[in-house]
Amino acid sequence: MSTISWIILAGAVATYVTRIGGYLVLSRFTSIHPRVEAALNAVPAAVLTTLVAPAAIFTGPAETATIILCFLAAFYLPFMAMFGLGWIAILTLRTVIG
Repeated sequence: MSTISWIILAGAVATYVTRIGGYLVLSRFTSIHPRVEAALNAVPAAVLTTLVAPAAIFTGPAETATIILCFLAAFYLPFMAMFGLGWIAILTLRTVIG
């Protein structure tokens, strides 16, 4: 087995262990404290912010404009329409702006 195959396998195992670990820990409790539940509900927004914020700040104007456009479109469009709009916007703006 090649080195790349071992790396892919190790990444898959690590991903599986971290995902199932959270479930196993929380399944031991009969009830979840409201503060813990609020914190767990905030995790998706926090992860999304850590992915989007650096792209908006440290990349070019095309990426920043696309993120702003998608943010505004998210209030009015379904997810897939917003995704398509963002895809078209980034391709167009990268061509026009550079």
